[in-house]
Amino acid sequence: MYELTEVRVKATLLCLLFFLILGPSHSFSQVSVQGSQQAENLGKNVYGLGISVGPASGIGISFRDHFPSKISYQIVGGIIKTGGQTSASIGAEFQYDLVRANSTRFFFGPSTSYFYNGSGSNSFAAPFRLGIGVGGELNVQAAVNISLEGVFVYFSNGDIAPMPQIACHYYFY
Repeated sequence: MYELTEVRVKATLLCLLFFLILGPSHSFSQVSVQGSQQAENLGKNVYGLGISVGPASGIGISFRDHFPSKISYQIVGGIIKTGGQTSASIGAEFQYDLVRANSTRFFFGPSTSYFYNGSGSNSFAAPFRLGIGVGGELNVQAAVNISLEGVFVYFSNGDIAPMPQIACHYYFY
């Protein structure tokens, strides 16, 4: 229970940080490197590199690929080793665009991840997670986009909890 509470506190702090950053921002374009072109309009894939933090999709460096359709996917992975402790996660997320506008995108989809913490054996009671939810992505500057999701997360110990996820990506093609 302690690890779930700690994850909720961290997720709440990340949400607050997200809204503080987005508050004064102006929006210019969506998933692009030039104007308001989108993957559908370009007729080719648009790629994103950044960071992602989420209990269902993982924590770490993130790669996102928007196909020239309403479908995209994201792969996330991270590892930190301090002393004898290793913390790592790997995850993936599928996204289906429900709405696309010039500076925003609204999507839904499933995600999955595996978390590890320890030195030899995993100290997490529920290392495997599945999630499903909705999210929004907002262009904050040129090709930099921030996304926030609300997902229902199923933990491998049987717990289910609604939790946020946040990501920031730089897009290119």
